[in-house]
Amino acid sequence: MSGRPAADRPRLLVLRALGLGDLLTAVPALRALRRAHPDHELLLAAPARQAPAAAATGAVDRVIPASAPGRGVPGRIDWSGPPPDVAVDLHGNGPASSRPLSRLRPALLLAYAHPPARIAGPLWREDEHERLRWCRLLSWYGIPSDPGDLRLPVPVRPSPAPGAVVLHPGADAAARQWPAERFAAVGAALRAAGHRVVVTAGAGEAGRAHDVARRAGLPAPAVLGGHTDPPFAELAALVAQARAVVVGDTGLAHLATALGTPSVVLFGPVGPRLWGPPPGALHRALWHPDGDHARPGDAHGDVPDERLLRITVPEVLAALAQLPEPAPHPQPPTLTGAGPPGPQPNQPP
Repeated sequence: MSGRPAADRPRLLVLRALGLGDLLTAVPALRALRRAHPDHELLLAAPARQAPAAAATGAVDRVIPASAPGRGVPGRIDWSGPPPDVAVDLHGNGPASSRPLSRLRPALLLAYAHPPARIAGPLWREDEHERLRWCRLLSWYGIPSDPGDLRLPVPVRPSPAPGAVVLHPGADAAARQWPAERFAAVGAALRAAGHRVVVTAGAGEAGRAHDVARRAGLPAPAVLGGHTDPPFAELAALVAQARAVVVGDTGLAHLATALGTPSVVLFGPVGPRLWGPPPGALHRALWHPDGDHARPGDAHGDVPDERLLRITVPEVLAALAQLPEPAPHPQPPTLTGAGPPGPQPNQPP
C-alpha cells in the first residue's frame, strides 16, 4: 500500500454492506482492486463489526460503517470530502445498490449493467458462484482477478480450544439451520469418541448454541459467543487451529475455507454451486437437491429447507471421518492463565 498520507491519496470506495461470508467471498475482488490501484486509499462501506475481518484481508485500509436490515442496501454512505475517484458496487445488481454510490458522484463507477438506470457494465447472471461473480465484474473493466485468491493469513494468537471440532449451528435464517438436535447428536458422538467439541454462535444465537451443547453433554464454557459475536481474532484463531468445522451455509463456512481448515458444510436451500467451498478433499459439501437447480428454495425462509433436512447425522459423521488432517500451522505462544473452554483435547477424528 502507498506510504502517502491518506489525505493526499486518491480514494476508492467499495460497497459490500453484508455479513462475514459475503465479505470473505469478495476477498479475491478486493485484492484485485488493491493491486490495480496501489496508490489509492481503499475504503469499504460495510457493517462496523466487519472491520477486523476486512483488515485481515490485507486489501482494505478502512471501513466506513454502513448497514441495513437483513440483506438490504444502506440508504446512504457517510462520506466526507471530495467525491471518490473510483466507486465499486460489490453489493448487488441494479440501482438499489449503485444509487448510494452514484449519489457521491465518483469519477468512475464500476457496477453490473442496468440499462433502465443508464448503468453500463457486464450482464448479471443469477446462476454464478459468488466469488466468480465479482471477479467477472472487474475483468469486464480490465482488472484481472483470481477467484482462488481467498486465503487469510493464519492468526498468530493461540486458539481457545486447539484441535477441537467446531460446530456452528446458527445461520441468519431458519431455512439454513440444520436442526439443533442433529447438531447435538453429532457433538455427542464426537464427545463419546474422545474428541474435543466447541459450539460457536453469533449475536442472538446463545439459546440455540447452549441447547446444542446441553443435548450433546458439553459444558456451558464449550460455547463461544452467542450474546454477542465472538471477537473476530478469537474466532479466527479457533477455526485456524481446529481439527474440523461442521457448519451450514453461513459465514463460518467461508472462514474455514479462508483459513484452510477442513470442513463439512450443510447446504439447503441454496446449493454449493453458488456459495460452496472450492473443490478438493479439504471440504465436504453435503447437498441433496431435487434436480439441477442451484437455488430451489428460499434462502431467507422461516423454516428449515427440505433439502437441508435430507442430510442425516450418520452422513455428517461419515463426511467428518473422510476429511484429511489440517495442514500444520506454526504454534503461537500459550497465554498464561488462558483456560480453554470445554473438555481437554483428545485425538482428532
